[in-house]
Amino acid sequence: MTSLPEKRHTLAHLLAAAVQERYPNAKPTIGPAIDNGFYYDFDFAGGLESEKAPGEDDLASLEETMRELLPTWTEMSGVEISEKDARARFAGNPYKLELIDEIVTKGESMTLYTAGDFSDLCRGGHSERPAHDIPADSFTLDRIAGAYWRGDEKNAQLTRIYGLAFDTKAKLEAYKAQREEAEKRDHKKLGRDLDLFIIDEKVGRGLPMWTPKGTAVKFELENFTRELERKYGYEHVSTPYLGGEELYRTSGHLEHYANNMYAPIDMDGDKFYLRPMACPHHIRMYQRKPWSYRELPVRYAEICDYNRYEKSGELMGMIRVRKFQLTDGHLFVTPEGLKEEFKNVCRMIVEGMKGLGLLDIVTYRFSKRDPSNKEKYYPDDELWNTAEAMMKEALDELGFSYIEALDEAAFYGPKLDVQAQNVNGKEDTLFTAQIDFLLPQKFDIEYIDSDGKKKRPVMIHRSTIGSLERIFGFLIEHYAGAFPTWLAPVQVRIVPVSEKQVAYGAEILTALRAANIRADIDDANESMGKKIRNAKTEKIPYVLVVGDKEIEEQTVSVESRDKGKLEPVAISNFIGLIQTEIRERA
Repeated sequence: MTSLPEKRHTLAHLLAAAVQERYPNAKPTIGPAIDNGFYYDFDFAGGLESEKAPGEDDLASLEETMRELLPTWTEMSGVEISEKDARARFAGNPYKLELIDEIVTKGESMTLYTAGDFSDLCRGGHSERPAHDIPADSFTLDRIAGAYWRGDEKNAQLTRIYGLAFDTKAKLEAYKAQREEAEKRDHKKLGRDLDLFIIDEKVGRGLPMWTPKGTAVKFELENFTRELERKYGYEHVSTPYLGGEELYRTSGHLEHYANNMYAPIDMDGDKFYLRPMACPHHIRMYQRKPWSYRELPVRYAEICDYNRYEKSGELMGMIRVRKFQLTDGHLFVTPEGLKEEFKNVCRMIVEGMKGLGLLDIVTYRFSKRDPSNKEKYYPDDELWNTAEAMMKEALDELGFSYIEALDEAAFYGPKLDVQAQNVNGKEDTLFTAQIDFLLPQKFDIEYIDSDGKKKRPVMIHRSTIGSLERIFGFLIEHYAGAFPTWLAPVQVRIVPVSEKQVAYGAEILTALRAANIRADIDDANESMGKKIRNAKTEKIPYVLVVGDKEIEEQTVSVESRDKGKLEPVAISNFIGLIQTEIRERA
């Protein structure tokens, strides 16, 4: 049975055949299968003036040519050919000749795959009977983009034609519908359309700025985080966003994490780093005084400013940035209390995701070290085995469903990763919880045990809801910008029917703001219909319409984004209802 990747690879060949049919002077280069279909790169630069590179408008006719050729591809077969024959066949195509040179250098054999009248140099992995295996309506050409030969900008620029391909038309249509929905939910687009954040090139790539509306959401996320942390017994601290060189040398970050840190800042001969994480700061906070076993666990929490180097090609909206704020925390625990404390961390993670409405979209990954990777991990088998065994035991006792991932641990300990997929299907780690026997040892952290002797605590590194930037990006996409009322940037909009009701609307606005409700008024010289449409476009949870009747009865007409039109109510009653909804974070 032909696999989907094999069908997609075959369709890349079919695309090349169609291009050669319509553009005989085009030079095919390479064309692999990809996750949702296929692409093929072509050089049209050497063609005749009448054969200039196709544009988006030409895709439909190219696709039709593919469908015309497909029935003639009754079989696809490969034969091994000599270097001499290969060079003769592809003479005049420098790209194929370069591939031949590479194959010869590696001492590999060369195979030529043929279907219909088209032949291509290829390693294989195709449908043997394309006309039979590939439904004519299961693929479509998608878009055109530029690409450099072999991905190197020093090389020639080519034309890349992308296609989508699935086993059936139904699956193709389902994917296109899912992608269309993903485009609507993309947090980069919604962030711009709803005026939530900007990334300005002059400020710097990967350095997001929260607008007033976005900042309103940010403050709510901070409040949510701190309330949850207080519930679980955390104390809040505040530490600098810089750290001295010796601090990071002791912690091991300069040895194991330097590639993700920015260059040091020299101040009066001392070197400082923009911190990539706050664990060393919290350790030094703990070490400011002696501790008794009766006082442990010590739980510190902080919303920390972090700076980490990310390659330009990996930056993505709010989800992957260079400066962010992490809802970070570090616990100092007796070895006897470690398992129960880690379980409480896991319980808090679940409560946090449930409170944000994300519980159903997250998965859990138990990330372990690879003992063979000597460079990445601290070399102490006993510490690692103890930490990994305890974490597994805690997760199993809680009934967590998780996968195990080798070589995904932090350099100092195993971790539980909370994973989620963005709307484009890419999985990211929202945040982690880690057990650490190493840093207490490196910093010589102590407490006095019941026998009066100095003992070594264990650390837990954990985040409450991850970085505010990343969780914000996921929330935008999850809710398609229609945040629940407690998180909404604007919770209520007042819409006067005409200019005569603006003064009454202003009274209502004052009352709402006095009740700590985020509200505004649309007093523009526009029709009421347009004002309400604007509020719906901005995804505002409640619209209060005020006209002569509402003034006379001292009420407001309520239109809910989620429930439709509601009964008119006195403003005091409405305030009570929405305050309950906000307080309960419904």
